[in-house]
Amino acid sequence: MINELLASTPNRGTLHVTRLAGTREIPLAEVWRLSGLVAAGLRARGLGAGDRIGILAANSLEWVVLDLAALRLKVVTAGLEPGKFTPTRELMERYSLSLLFTDRPCDIPGVERLTTLLDDLPDTAGTAGTAGADDTSGADNTTDAAGAVGAVGAAPPPPVRYAPDEITTIKFTSGSTGTPKGLGATVGSIDSSLDAVQDMFGHGPGDNLLVFLPLSLLQQRYWVYSALRYGHDVTVCTYESAFVALTQVRPTVVMGVPGFFESARGQIERHARRTGRDLADAARDIFGGRIRYLWTGSAPADPATLAFLNRLGLPIYEGYGLNETCIVAKNHPGTHRAGSVGRVLPGKEVIIGDDGVISVRAEHPVNRRYDYCEPGDSERVFGADGVVRTGDIGHLDADGFLFVLGRADDTIVLDNGRKIVVRQIEEHLKASPAIAECVLYCPAQTELVAVVSPASVPVDTGAIAAQLTATNRALGGDQYIHRVVVADEPFSIGNGLLTSQYKPRRKQIRAVYQRQLGDPRKGIHAA
Repeated sequence: MINELLASTPNRGTLHVTRLAGTREIPLAEVWRLSGLVAAGLRARGLGAGDRIGILAANSLEWVVLDLAALRLKVVTAGLEPGKFTPTRELMERYSLSLLFTDRPCDIPGVERLTTLLDDLPDTAGTAGTAGADDTSGADNTTDAAGAVGAVGAAPPPPVRYAPDEITTIKFTSGSTGTPKGLGATVGSIDSSLDAVQDMFGHGPGDNLLVFLPLSLLQQRYWVYSALRYGHDVTVCTYESAFVALTQVRPTVVMGVPGFFESARGQIERHARRTGRDLADAARDIFGGRIRYLWTGSAPADPATLAFLNRLGLPIYEGYGLNETCIVAKNHPGTHRAGSVGRVLPGKEVIIGDDGVISVRAEHPVNRRYDYCEPGDSERVFGADGVVRTGDIGHLDADGFLFVLGRADDTIVLDNGRKIVVRQIEEHLKASPAIAECVLYCPAQTELVAVVSPASVPVDTGAIAAQLTATNRALGGDQYIHRVVVADEPFSIGNGLLTSQYKPRRKQIRAVYQRQLGDPRKGIHAA
């Protein structure tokens, strides 16, 4: 798929770049032309196959163009997420970066201003010279680099071909358990994932896929590659602009984490109350009225939210995968089972261990080790035969649908020896509209205590207490929750309690609320 993409100029499709101030449209043929000029400039500065560049910036046209330019040269891209990484000399040395492009303030040699990447290139579609004019993602006081990256008048590089085991990018884990681990992603793993997705969903002309999660996450760039290969549109924006993009570009497909769709559910309900429209009409207003399907994964999805969206004519399909495995399983039209994450994709094999832990074998593995990690991390995750031990607990049903029950690390062992998988309990407690997120702990191995992130301020303690009672009645026994500690402020990426994919950071939450967890007088007590 990657080699086919690189072999020809796209003749269909548009890249939409949405900011809060509006949306610009750039034909994919023009995006491809710009990437060739930037690739020529990188090559003129001595970069070639095996060299590395870093991109530490918010989503933008420049991000897309630079990533494609690197792909055309076999230059390896390290996608570095703002907020998780800082542009420093130590960062460049750690990841062996020849250049680092960023929209963050920086005056270090070798660090270049991404927002001016296209400024000096010849303009045929109104893209150059104003590429960063409406960028509100952050400061860009980075010092000007010595020499323009784009080579004006230079010929683009000839097409390259990748072998399945060659690396295109360094991808990083979420960092929810500490310093992000990094590993190289092979072309074979990218191709097999994109081929499987295309077989399931058939993206093509008329589609517009909305991407708002960071492009530093390789899977978000999949949809740019898909647009170039299959001739559909793709919209790139930041999370802050996602709801603006829904109404402005009216996408047919939205790729989002469960937290985004829970937020969308709230917006639909508020819009319906405010306008007097029924929920289905309100959903069409919020999502633009052209949705073919919604894609979610990366964290457990709330079953009530999935059911809500499906009832309103917004089919949403949950899937499963890790950085170390790419996409493993996916529900899709015609092959869907509620509560599951779908059937296992071709080229993947799921193995359920005696302890219930899911392992994955791939025909084209992402890699067989981490390039960057703490001692012992690679050995704990990657088997000698390339099998990835995911750390998730699950099972396959008789029809081959995969059900993920939770993390093995999040299993609580009580003093009576009983093992409690927390996911089911947390999801039940989160069924209250007053609770945005929930994390369960067992401070003294005797009783369960939850820390909940309120859905709104002021906190509706009455609704939280009512849900605590309902959950205990439904589950009870060893799953009985004795107390709920309400967080002082909602969990967020900004306060360090959510990852960039909106997953709770359990260790950090426990550290922040250690005193309340350990004090039996604190919190809302079970009736």
